[in-house]
Amino acid sequence: GVVEACLLHMLKRRAAGFLRTDKVAALFTKVGKTYAVAGDICKKVQELQQQVESRKNQPNGQEPLKKQGSTTSKTPVLTPQAIKHIWVRTALIEKVLDKIVQYIVDNCSKYYEKEALLADPVCGPILASLLVGPCALEYTKLKTADHYWTDPSADELVQRHRIHGVHGRQDSPSKRPALGIRKRHSSGSTSEDRFAASAREYVESLHQNSRTHLLYGKNNVLVQPKDDLEAIPGYLSLHQSADSLTLKWTPNQLMNGTLGDSE
Repeated sequence: GVVEACLLHMLKRRAAGFLRTDKVAALFTKVGKTYAVAGDICKKVQELQQQVESRKNQPNGQEPLKKQGSTTSKTPVLTPQAIKHIWVRTALIEKVLDKIVQYIVDNCSKYYEKEALLADPVCGPILASLLVGPCALEYTKLKTADHYWTDPSADELVQRHRIHGVHGRQDSPSKRPALGIRKRHSSGSTSEDRFAASAREYVESLHQNSRTHLLYGKNNVLVQPKDDLEAIPGYLSLHQSADSLTLKWTPNQLMNGTLGDSE
């Protein structure tokens, strides 16, 4: 939306097209006639719009049949916000938005008034430069509703932390360090304790992050997994997210970094 506002600032009426409601589409179409990169984006956007329209016309949301082996086996589901900004969004995902904006800046006299943002000798190139970073990102994997549950387990995170933290303390580069802490020599007990505390603090930090707020935490809360097993002490915490409350519990052995070969 911000990029569109910049592109529309003091756009010439001739460049926007007479009686054209979608001025961004008119701008991209006009640029596409002289710039091949923008022309490719115009074709891709038109294909997306046709797919969205065909999806709307299907009864009960059924998708049209595709030829076997077709690369577009599924019609993309675009939100109203994505459809609203489909031109800038498509150029961004295809990693060419910065190139198109740079081309427009280089040929600003064709499309903009003299006082326009993109016609400014400083602001125009700055905008094109700022878009280089976002265009270098991959937008193929977006967060889904269940992304909270796809994170690695605490046990795996502790092992990763230990692999990262034992540089200079490994017996051999090819040997993977065990989860349990082992004393290398009698004089290294202080460093071992410091390392164990570092691992414990790392695990504890997993219970609070930018997505959730820690409301309550208590250690040595007993949990009995099965009737024939003894109760296991662990760390219990209550977290609040945008739409739910979550209880988490981690065994003290894992919190202390002394799980070893225990199940």
